[in-house]
Amino acid sequence: MGKTVAVIMAGGRGERMDVLCQVRPKPTLPFAGRFSVIDFTLSNCVYSGIDDLAILTDYQRSLIGRYLKRWGLSNAMRTLQILEPVRGSYKGTADAVFWNLPVLDGLNAQNVLILAGDHIYKMDYRGMINFHEETKAGLTVGVTRVPMEEAHRFGTVSLGAGREILEFVEKSESPQTNLASMGIYVFNIEVLARYLAEDAIQAN
Repeated sequence: MGKTVAVIMAGGRGERMDVLCQVRPKPTLPFAGRFSVIDFTLSNCVYSGIDDLAILTDYQRSLIGRYLKRWGLSNAMRTLQILEPVRGSYKGTADAVFWNLPVLDGLNAQNVLILAGDHIYKMDYRGMINFHEETKAGLTVGVTRVPMEEAHRFGTVSLGAGREILEFVEKSESPQTNLASMGIYVFNIEVLARYLAEDAIQAN
């Protein structure tokens, strides 16, 4: 398995959580007493043998930064970098990852595992990363089936016979499939860098 660096998106405002996220970012919301929501993603990385983490923060960045530093002291990670915007705020996930590509290059990443810092689930990412490498994919998306009446809340994908993605539609009002993105992505670093550069040019 090639070297994988996990990029954890931990900068959102959690607006749908209303008052719960007015003074703290969603990843630091308490869960089950002594845990925080982001602990699930962090622990998944530990269990998966991924010990190079780049955590992108934005909203309430000082608060989550302090939490992550304490977590890092308690866990033997090879690399744990807390990355803030140089100025202002990120314009979204693609913009945040684009500006931190030099960090990924410095870590000699071959695969980049992009994760949300505010999802609650248990997963060993090694199976997905192995599939990504065995199929020589440029991008692999983690998906799961959801009730059809809930599919409009997610990005949905249509697959071909070889499990290749034929179509990805973000939160369609009338989805054609109930195969929903889990917000878990594995990229080849070269593919990621190329498409992020193209996206940045189009955005300007």
